[in-house]
Amino acid sequence: MYDWVLHFAHHKHSTTALFTLSFAESSFFPIPPDVLLGPLCLGHRKKSLWFATVCTTASVMGAFLGYLIGFSFLEIALRIPGITQGGIDDLAQEFTVRGQWYVFIAALTPIPFKLLTITAGVAEMNLVVFGLACLIGRAIRFYAVAILFWAIGPKASPFIDKYFNWLAFGFVALLVGGFFAIKYVKPLL
Repeated sequence: MYDWVLHFAHHKHSTTALFTLSFAESSFFPIPPDVLLGPLCLGHRKKSLWFATVCTTASVMGAFLGYLIGFSFLEIALRIPGITQGGIDDLAQEFTVRGQWYVFIAALTPIPFKLLTITAGVAEMNLVVFGLACLIGRAIRFYAVAILFWAIGPKASPFIDKYFNWLAFGFVALLVGGFFAIKYVKPLL
């Protein structure tokens, strides 16, 4: 998988692939764009900031699709046992008070971002606040990844080759931990 992803670093459609993955991950797709962003920055170090810009832009655009999904399908969600209008109203109130922090933290961490973008739509979070939280959180995350891979450069390839299985395991553990945190950890904000 690593070799397949890394081949996009010199592929003529690498930027399109990164844009598509970043957009989809913010609204419905489970694989985060970091798995492509890092290798692209390794393969084309001079374009690292460009790749971070593409990733951030597409991710924020995809976040608005996630919001639209949550906003548009509220009636369907209310037919699911356990989901009530009272629960939705409570969620909307919570998002009025702390929604920007939930979205920002999800944008910045391995917590599945799409869950918060869809939830923000269900709660009808203020779009300006939502957009700013997405933009700031995603920009910090993707520029940090790009700068890290730019700084490490070619020294990272042997390390990744040697420890790829452990890195993949750690990534999956972070992803599962994000789902766990959303489901079981009471918000501290």
